[in-house]
Amino acid sequence: MEKPKLSFWQIWNLSFGFLGVQIGYSLQNGNTSRILEALGADVHSIGYFWLAAPLAGLVVQPIIGLSSDKTWTKLGRRIPFIFFGAIVSALAMFFMPNAEYFTYLLPPLIFGAVMLLLMDTSFNVTMQPFRALVGDMVNDEQRNLGYSLQSALINFGAVFGSLLPWLLVKIGLSNVPAAGEKVAESVIWSFYIGGGILLATVLWTVFRTKEYGPKEHAEYNKIDLNVPENKEKTSILTLIGDAPKIFWQLGIVQFFSWFALFLMWVYTTRAIANQVWGPEALDAKSIGFNEAGDWTGVMFAFYSGVAAVYSFLIPSIAKAIGRKKTYSFSLIMGGLGLISMFFVEDKNMLLLSISGVGLAWAAILAMPYAMLSGSLPAEKMGVYMGLFNATITTPQIAAGLLGSTLILLFGGNPITIIVIAGVSMLIAGLAVFFVKEKMQQ
Repeated sequence: MEKPKLSFWQIWNLSFGFLGVQIGYSLQNGNTSRILEALGADVHSIGYFWLAAPLAGLVVQPIIGLSSDKTWTKLGRRIPFIFFGAIVSALAMFFMPNAEYFTYLLPPLIFGAVMLLLMDTSFNVTMQPFRALVGDMVNDEQRNLGYSLQSALINFGAVFGSLLPWLLVKIGLSNVPAAGEKVAESVIWSFYIGGGILLATVLWTVFRTKEYGPKEHAEYNKIDLNVPENKEKTSILTLIGDAPKIFWQLGIVQFFSWFALFLMWVYTTRAIANQVWGPEALDAKSIGFNEAGDWTGVMFAFYSGVAAVYSFLIPSIAKAIGRKKTYSFSLIMGGLGLISMFFVEDKNMLLLSISGVGLAWAAILAMPYAMLSGSLPAEKMGVYMGLFNATITTPQIAAGLLGSTLILLFGGNPITIIVIAGVSMLIAGLAVFFVKEKMQQ
């Protein structure tokens, strides 16, 4: 039996919770450096704090993938993990911007770092099953649509999450810390709102999605349930050794893509503060620095908006010219956009630069998964999607470890790190041509 064709709204419901998860993730990306600097972190060492996120993903996602492959409950196979991860993510979002009020437990900077680790770990617990859920439920014909729609929802969430602190300032909340406080009111409330929306959207997916049961799953994926189950444990190393070649080929593209993204997320606020606002933004509590922080959110929202629109075009473009050319073009445009930021000193012109990143981001969220999922065994979809997450976390760890060294090597100016990110994205775009797909669609 073939998997049934799903309606647009059924596919929408599968990924709707990812909208809220991405709102939280975007708030983290756009404001973590800002919060940590306010709590006392130095720009030269701030990349080390960000290592918490990829390290968590490297460990957690394969475990969650393997566990969800073997989990069958009344709620479903992937949904229990999505639900649990969302609850912990929201709680961490409520606590992180209030780190200064927990000095009786830990110093504010350490408490903030712990909340970052907890937040990103739980984001990973939630994200991985969302990827596998689409692979489980959507047939081959609709795979491009499934992952592109997921990409669109992610980016609509990213637009809102990135803009939220800026919007709250527009309605009257302060974007600088009050006397005696460390984190701006607009940032604190954006984390409250983001956490609440995260929970609401995940609950929508939980109650509006019915996963296939063991019998249906077996029939749709041609698994014979009458064959005695092999109780022999398969090690992670064995699974890695048995991974299809495309897993490794896409892994190279992923490495250079996510190396670039991590550098961009960590250093954009400080880079544009120095580039556009200059000396008036040197203090992390200054108006100039916080305006740069708000504008970073606007820029990230802008590229996410571009990505959301582009996500709807990707299936048609990929059908016309192929997945590889679509993927490569998008990454190259992202690289050129990042490099161009070195020459821009007007904040509005930075929106033009960052639009190239929007094309790359949409493709990064959709194309590797659409290309990979057709080559994975259905009974191991979750664990391989979890292992594939190492192609996201490993480059982020490398970027976190190298970031401070790169700044020192290039004269202490963070904008040069953005250029390095652009070069890395260009390399990723060229590496796509070495990927050999199982099926060209």
